[in-house]
Amino acid sequence: MKKTIFLAWGAAALVACSLASAQAPVAPPPADTEGLSKGEAKAIREFKMLDFNGDGKLSRTEVKLFPRLANAFDEADTDHDGFVSYEEVRAFAAKYRAERDRAKQQQAPAAPAPAASAP
Repeated sequence: MKKTIFLAWGAAALVACSLASAQAPVAPPPADTEGLSKGEAKAIREFKMLDFNGDGKLSRTEVKLFPRLANAFDEADTDHDGFVSYEEVRAFAAKYRAERDRAKQQQAPAAPAPAASAP
């Protein structure tokens, strides 16, 4: 009896491992990335790398490897479906960059006014 239960658990574990490894491989970035900037092409590759199951969206579990997005998941998930699409990531990144640039401009000292020349 114990041997039968052990074999059943072993078979179940083997099937579970096979199903986990049978996930479809992540597709390479689309061929039309030629017209994109290096940053945009890199963003597509990174999105696909994080999208472990290849469903075209990121879950909370998938973004754990990217702390900035994991910490702001709810903010990035603008349609509140529990996932973050590539478009939502792009919008979040643009907002983050704009806030960062604004903070840099506020920290930068004002340039001195050019001296007026005497006539």
